[in-house]
Amino acid sequence: MGMLWRRYRWDLGMAAAILLLIAVALTQILAEEAGVERESVVIDETPTTIYRPAQDEPGPVVVVSHGFAGARPLMDPFALMLAHNGYTVVSFDYLGHGRHPRPLYGKITAQDGAAQALLDQTAAVVAYARRELAGAERGLALLGHSMATNIIVRYAQHSGDVTATVAISMLAPTIDAETPRNLLSLAGAREARLEAEGREAVAEAAGIDPAEVVAGRTYGDLAEGTARRVAVAPGVGHVGVLYSEAAQREALQWLNGAFGRDSSSGWVSERGPWLALLIVAVIALARPASRLLPQVDARARGAGAGWRRIGWVAGMPAVATPLLLALVPTDFLPVVVVDYVAVYFGVFGLLSALLLWWTAGRPSARSILATAVGTAPGAGWRLALGAVGLVAYCLLILGAVLDQFVTVFYPAPERLPLVLALLAGMLPYFLTDEWLTRGAGARRGAYPATKLLFLVSLLVAVVVAQGLGRLSFPLMIVPLLLLLLLAFLLVYGLFSRWAYQRARHPLVAGVGNAVALAWALGATFPMLEGAP
Repeated sequence: MGMLWRRYRWDLGMAAAILLLIAVALTQILAEEAGVERESVVIDETPTTIYRPAQDEPGPVVVVSHGFAGARPLMDPFALMLAHNGYTVVSFDYLGHGRHPRPLYGKITAQDGAAQALLDQTAAVVAYARRELAGAERGLALLGHSMATNIIVRYAQHSGDVTATVAISMLAPTIDAETPRNLLSLAGAREARLEAEGREAVAEAAGIDPAEVVAGRTYGDLAEGTARRVAVAPGVGHVGVLYSEAAQREALQWLNGAFGRDSSSGWVSERGPWLALLIVAVIALARPASRLLPQVDARARGAGAGWRRIGWVAGMPAVATPLLLALVPTDFLPVVVVDYVAVYFGVFGLLSALLLWWTAGRPSARSILATAVGTAPGAGWRLALGAVGLVAYCLLILGAVLDQFVTVFYPAPERLPLVLALLAGMLPYFLTDEWLTRGAGARRGAYPATKLLFLVSLLVAVVVAQGLGRLSFPLMIVPLLLLLLLAFLLVYGLFSRWAYQRARHPLVAGVGNAVALAWALGATFPMLEGAP
């Protein structure tokens, strides 16, 4: 026992400290639920959560909707803030998003396509709120983020009886000088283009130049429904604005003014920093947890490739894949954007695997199997157990945090075949790349270098495909996709390093990372089918 303690005392001490941080963060986050009642309902197949103040009489209704690739948990800071301040909040998952079982239908870039389907869905949720919820007789407002702003603005324009609209990170081309009533445009200081959208909307209503619009000043009259305002939350971007206390206060003040309620400062969610601490702590916990993985082989496995070989195995596919995908169809999966990414990973990975085999002297299948698994007794079982352990941590530990507090990570069963299809594309890349960049003699910096090369190649491929008119999704989605992939590769690059240090075998992380990314993309990006 004493020997085990001496051997693992650093890992146990680190784990204890991290678990304490996790407990503190969870306590702070869950404390925000006190005083708010949640009710889950289904409205015409739409998963919906209703938030009410636990003690006060229900106030006016605010329908809250998320952005592209989002879901209800992402909007919790605003939903909880509004419920704590006396509003009745209705938050729901759009078609193809979150836990909605049905895909989004219609052309994704057309106002009469997918946008119309989302508009019809919003109308059904609003009709339910007006019919069933106490407080609806006091009025109704809409609040949405990013993609949803286009939908809620259009609904408010056609409805005519929406008291106020709060558009966060606004993308709403249909705005005019008179509609919608009482529009607040909220943007993060790091999303200047979307702030400009708000300035243009305010300028049109006020009859002035957009450059003359002053952030934080109200133009028009709330009582008459003509009010316009653009507000900027300092220090945050497209997602951070949802956790910004300044943004919440602006929204609360705007709605209170529109409904003639007390405009003094109210309760706001402070979960942003605590949620960041929770996620970082759970990621860090993977370091001591990796000590529980079995050691597959006493000898470190992997190609241990030099820079010249890395240049061939990773560099050639980086050049060839954009050219190949310019010639073949990629829209075979019922999910926005991810079909292209899955094909890209698959083609890149297969080319890399072929070059890795060629530069290794074209070994036989039996030789490849012996080299990959190892000759030590039970190596195959230990390899499988290590991969399962890493996958379990990614999906069950980190995944549980993301699902509860960030976005839906455990989707409807209808998405599972999609995850398997994505995995088929991810596996060749991650298995080859892990083997190439690990092993005795592996070059320092090789692992991040190949990931950067992949991302640059993907960006080039998207630009080429856009120029040829072969993309079925808006180009504005690409920065979000690249940022998500970069964040994934950074986090799971740490997992890969820690897993390799313990298991001494690159295929543990190769399998783990492929499953984790396939699951993450399959669970979060919208399902799509052709127009009915």
